[in-house]
Amino acid sequence: MSEIAIVGGGIVGICAAAFLAEAGRQVVLIDRIGICEETSSGNAAALAFSDILPLAQKGMMRNLPRWLADPLGPLSIPPAYLPQLLPWLVRFWRAGLSDRHEASLAAQASMMKLAEAEWMALMDRSGTRGMLREDGSLELYESKGEFRASLPGWDARARFGVAFRHVEGEELTTLQPGLSSQFSRGTFVPDWKTVADPKLLGKAVWAYAEGLGARHIKASVEQVEMSEAGIDIQLGQGESLPCRTLVIAAGAWSHLLTAKLGDAVPLETERGYNTTLPADAFDVKRQLIFSGHGFVVTPLATGLRVGGAVELAGLKRPPNYARSRAMLEKAKGFLPGLKTEGGREWMGYRPSLPDSLPVIGQSSASPDIVYAFGHGHLGLTQAAATGRLVRDLVTRQTPAIDLSPFSPTRF
Repeated sequence: MSEIAIVGGGIVGICAAAFLAEAGRQVVLIDRIGICEETSSGNAAALAFSDILPLAQKGMMRNLPRWLADPLGPLSIPPAYLPQLLPWLVRFWRAGLSDRHEASLAAQASMMKLAEAEWMALMDRSGTRGMLREDGSLELYESKGEFRASLPGWDARARFGVAFRHVEGEELTTLQPGLSSQFSRGTFVPDWKTVADPKLLGKAVWAYAEGLGARHIKASVEQVEMSEAGIDIQLGQGESLPCRTLVIAAGAWSHLLTAKLGDAVPLETERGYNTTLPADAFDVKRQLIFSGHGFVVTPLATGLRVGGAVELAGLKRPPNYARSRAMLEKAKGFLPGLKTEGGREWMGYRPSLPDSLPVIGQSSASPDIVYAFGHGHLGLTQAAATGRLVRDLVTRQTPAIDLSPFSPTRF
């Protein structure tokens, strides 16, 4: 019997394995594809510790009609999927109401503070600090109106100690030479961080965990059942794996398992797209955020990544790579001279809850089953904090932060 089994080989599961292995626990991680091979492999590489605004409060509701009118714009919902999505959208709308605003901000801010501290320490322990980039980010605006609309969000960040400065003119040009003249203003966040490549970082942290005794099983998980001896995980091909403690960190697929355990979690899938261009496609100095268009451009050690956007379309519909090509075409206009040849297209499944907070807590079926999923755009950012919190729950220590805002039963 395994002591601890973790379902999910993305960055959250990897960090949970690392923290538990450091605590001397025997850990087996189960993933159907491999370590850091799905959504965690192709994200925008940001450690976005200052990104504390819930998605519903970041201008999405204001821009919703305009974005939905463009099938290749920042937000897309296939009409046939809308009836299934409607309950989630209602919860999403309610999460943006003012009476919930401060509570969500405070919860996210506490999570981000922990995330930054835990990532820096884990990078030092795992020897991955060299993969960290501390160049800041630059959010860009096309008009005075767009800039003014962003100010309440920056005021909210300022209340929680986020450092930033609004820039224009020569300072804007210095922060990113070669920008289109349509961008007259920006906001520079000096403490924003990125990583050299999220897939390489995930694999390196796993190598650290593996060196501490963690091991990987390549298999699908079909069912989870409680037994007198503990927990029984039914794998593909008719195999089973008994364990004493189970951690579900399966990203966008997690709710399929929690439902079988009696916990209905309203998780939806934000499908994100990107194209990774050769590294010499453009000299991008730091992550550029085109918030009005819903995508970012990130310089990586392995290329230049152009991507983002949101497609609320579940797990089963085929990819629509016209979305990644539309972002690439916009980026070409925003960065005149951008070379768009030789790119590699990708789609990933972001696991998102209506209030933009993850689920971190114990299952109603058993305190020996711990949930750790639903981080949306912030899986990489919050993975080390989640790993620490999973360790706290498994070892029955007082969690590092108040977990009530992240409760699986909050819905």
